Amino acid sequence: MVSAKSEEIVLNGTFQGDNLFVKNPFAPSGVGFCVYEVTVNGLTSTDEINSSAFEVDLSVYGFKAGEPISVSIKYKEGCQPIVLNPEVLNARATFEIVNLNVADGNVKWSVVNEAGSLPFVVEQFRWNKWVEVGVINGKGVSQENSYQSKVRFHSGENKFRIKQTDYRGKPRYSKEVTFASSKPEVDFSPNKVTDVLNFTAPTMYEIYDEFGGIIFKGYGQTVKVSGLKKGKYYLNLDNKLENFTKK
Repeated sequence: MVSAKSEEIVLNGTFQGDNLFVKNPFAPSGVGFCVYEVTVNGLTSTDEINSSAFEVDLSVYGFKAGEPISVSIKYKEGCQPIVLNPEVLNARATFEIVNLNVADGNVKWSVVNEAGSLPFVVEQFRWNKWVEVGVINGKGVSQENSYQSKVRFHSGENKFRIKQTDYRGKPRYSKEVTFASSKPEVDFSPNKVTDVLNFTAPTMYEIYDEFGGIIFKGYGQTVKVSGLKKGKYYLNLDNKLENFTKK
């Protein structure tokens, strides 16, 4: 994240192993360059800044991957430098799974090599797609960290995975883990409904209209549908795909 003041640019992020590059214009007076001081976590940089472009070498500070960094670039009034690659301080999805299992109604996992704090998303395979069922904030440090997230099982074999997505938009996934549930299959009634859909047990559900637009989603044993227009609707429940008619 970059914030600009009248005579200072401050970049806050995490160390990812790359250096910063700065385009440095001449000062308005015509004497010298715009930038006059650079600090990294409060320490004055020894990099040569008296040039039209310079590099802030972050490797000399001994940072570990994911360690917090604050870079201050102070410049003269009437000009402003340009940081060419501020994104190098953004956290990246670099985790490696040490252990992943399902126990006591939770998905549990441990990882190493986190490079900055990013949310871990727990996904469950339901209804022929991966569905987000939990989010846990990562600690963002490289040593082994352990996490767990409460989940709801459907009948039969359950499948889970862990995902992180960083600023580059490309997700990083864990391997998949499976768990065989003894829960009975959930059914619904009536097939032609006026007011309320009833499930034989509490379940996650989704209701779509005939064009594929989602109407309701949630968890429970009943869904009030009296406000829906008459017609056909698609229902995802338990781990199966069904449909019903609103009278």
